[in-house]
Amino acid sequence: MPKFRTSDGLALHYEDDGEGRPVLCLAGLTRNARDFTFLAPHMRDCRLIRLDSRGRGESDYDPDYMNYNVIREGHDAIELLDHLELDRVTVIGTSRGGLIAMALAASHPERLAGVVLNDIGPVVGPAGLARIMDYVGKEPPYTDYEDAADGLLAASGDEFPGVPRERWRAQAENMWVEKPGGGLGLRYDANLHRALLEQSASGAQPDLWMFFEALAEIPVGVLRGANSDILDPGTVEGMHRRHPGLISASVPDRGHVPFLDEPVSLDLIGRLMERAA
Repeated sequence: MPKFRTSDGLALHYEDDGEGRPVLCLAGLTRNARDFTFLAPHMRDCRLIRLDSRGRGESDYDPDYMNYNVIREGHDAIELLDHLELDRVTVIGTSRGGLIAMALAASHPERLAGVVLNDIGPVVGPAGLARIMDYVGKEPPYTDYEDAADGLLAASGDEFPGVPRERWRAQAENMWVEKPGGGLGLRYDANLHRALLEQSASGAQPDLWMFFEALAEIPVGVLRGANSDILDPGTVEGMHRRHPGLISASVPDRGHVPFLDEPVSLDLIGRLMERAA
């Protein structure tokens, strides 16, 4: 599996498949390159690059957990592009990955051909944020992937109605790893929770609207799960006012986050790719 070394010495894992226009996929807070498993078969005419951010998936954990922040992770993304000798890419950013994409618009706009924000914007819903903070860093309460599939299916009813058990079984494998002694473990550094708490307590949070406004000259598409508790419809309206060329879509029967293989998601991604070209 390919890896590259960052300027501060970590080995980060990435996947690089296909040929065509390069697309860099950046995953959610506790997720990894597997987050884009369901999208990948639909991106046949693209070079799909999927990164495990530091401390996630197959990438090295950072001995300084405070480096788990959007700015440092954005710098890692740029170093990956330099490693691959790519001048510009379209970024598909899910949740945390979308925040990284907005930060890149402020620091390296010339590297972005276009951006898809998957259920994320400059305002993060407080209910969703509280839900995330409640599970980050905690191992799942399941004995194995089959048990996890049952648990995810049971918990998904109102947010993800109609999603079959097989999808939740696959999603469980993407998110967690089976431990040799039984039970499921995290595919990320549990110290991510400490980083979030200490960064929040410091009050040194970036102005996300400033980051978003840096996308003004870049083609942008926004997907919102119709049942999301992270991205509010009012925030999407505000994004349209600040970016007149923005395209957006609501993905039915999805919460945080859409899987990206839904027809609505694929349609928006296709339209954004045409604009980025």
